[in-house]
Amino acid sequence: MGGDGPVTPLPVFGLRGFERFAMSEPRTAAAPVIQVRGLTKRFPGITANDRVDLDVFPGEVHALVGENGAGKSTLVKILTGLYQPDAGEIRVGGKPVRIDGPRRAIALGIGVVHQHFMLIPRFTVVENIVLGAEVGRHGLLDWAAARERVRAVCRQYDFSLDPDAVVAGLSVGEQQRVEILKMLLRGAETLILDEPTAVLAPQEVDELFRNLARLREQGKAIVLIAHKLEEVLRIADRITVLRRGRVVGTVPAASTTAAALAQMMVGRPVLLQRQKEPVRPGGVLLEVQELVVPGRGGQPAVRDVSLHVREGEIYGLTGIEGNGQTELVEAIVGLRRPLAGHVRLAGRDVAGLSVREIRSLGVAYIPEDRHRRGMVLPMAAWENLILGRHRTRFTRRGLLAVAGAAEHARRLAAEYDIRLSSVDLPALSLSGGNQQKLILARELTDSPRLIVASQPTRGLDVGATEFVERQLLAARAAGKAVLLTSADLDQVLSLADRVGVMYGGQLVAEFRPDEVDPAEVGRYMLGAARTTVPAGTKGGDGP
Repeated sequence: MGGDGPVTPLPVFGLRGFERFAMSEPRTAAAPVIQVRGLTKRFPGITANDRVDLDVFPGEVHALVGENGAGKSTLVKILTGLYQPDAGEIRVGGKPVRIDGPRRAIALGIGVVHQHFMLIPRFTVVENIVLGAEVGRHGLLDWAAARERVRAVCRQYDFSLDPDAVVAGLSVGEQQRVEILKMLLRGAETLILDEPTAVLAPQEVDELFRNLARLREQGKAIVLIAHKLEEVLRIADRITVLRRGRVVGTVPAASTTAAALAQMMVGRPVLLQRQKEPVRPGGVLLEVQELVVPGRGGQPAVRDVSLHVREGEIYGLTGIEGNGQTELVEAIVGLRRPLAGHVRLAGRDVAGLSVREIRSLGVAYIPEDRHRRGMVLPMAAWENLILGRHRTRFTRRGLLAVAGAAEHARRLAAEYDIRLSSVDLPALSLSGGNQQKLILARELTDSPRLIVASQPTRGLDVGATEFVERQLLAARAAGKAVLLTSADLDQVLSLADRVGVMYGGQLVAEFRPDEVDPAEVGRYMLGAARTTVPAGTKGGDGP
């Protein structure tokens, strides 16, 4: 190992009874399919990759883990031709190569499956898969041949998909299979998957891992980029840890733990299981009653949802994305006007009030899309840290008190460990973890009564995730009401006092975390089960 010295491997614990998909003995091959030696990539003021070495073998799942800004994405962009290295060498099949674009990467057998799918919803499965690699005869598309090619690839890799199904009607897990098949049809021998489980239900994660295990058995090399360390330990054969652009070490998955990996990533012990102190909830602060909220085309995305959140509790709302959680949250914070129903804050109906009016009543909002809703990227960090309060706290006689605002920003940066050399830096120059800390600092600084946290740790590493979750638990302990929406089921079950599941725009289940296991919650998330108990009555209101 390089970097900060060796880490003693420890036994694996804490996988909550899930099936392990990693090999008990990682297979060896005569030669790696990809070799990276001394790879270096610099940007102004930062070295993103610093003399990185990496071997990826056929027939293995090789995970890349590290903090935000550790260099994982840069490395992948170099391997897929989006960036060119400043130094170092890449070998594919033992031969030095120059990957000058995505087409060259595909030609070399390297395919990437992005976290946000590159699919056209109105197209069928076969249309999406062959797009850009069309089968033609006499200058015309041969759809029969294209359909047969897709069926042949499905049979070869044991993927279950209807070639004529419209992608918009597929589940998230099925859409992901379409993306993987796109790469396989183009001859990919190495598949790079970026956060593939971020929006999947537990059953879909299991199905993905079974698919990856079959691909591994057929000799494919799989590079997995992930933040969920327990999932990495389930599927990976070897794990390479990056920190600040350098390789800290590569370890066999069978001989390490999530805690050991987290310490390698951040350079200190990380508490992976949050300590949730007993708290007796107070009165109901937020009450949603029979709410109907419009979605695309004016059709209801939320249908007759009722729930409540008490002071001193975290209510966790989970579900696969696209089932109404976003629209529900936007109606609560004033970004979307309901069609019917009520949103009450401390007994006052706030449905239809503006965002500014709702914020003035003590509501903080951590949006799911921090770039689009959470900050203005070109603006300086100090400007983003006073957004929403600049008119009231930092304006004197119609002029912005810049010096006071900057000092306020420096204090928050120190308090929330926002790592930046100057508060004058634009927000877009910060890592994802530091951007999220900036939003947290701004939203929590005025001691709100209700915190609406939507996907607050999406895309964050274990260190930043630990920080965000500790802030939410501290708010709970201080008697704040917290509405947490997250596709990370483990997070919801760990933090929440009560859990609601959304499916098809409705609240289909509500319970306490100790009443269910992840598999049962997954059935609700997929629409395979629903309660007959009226929403808001199951799970109780006790501590």
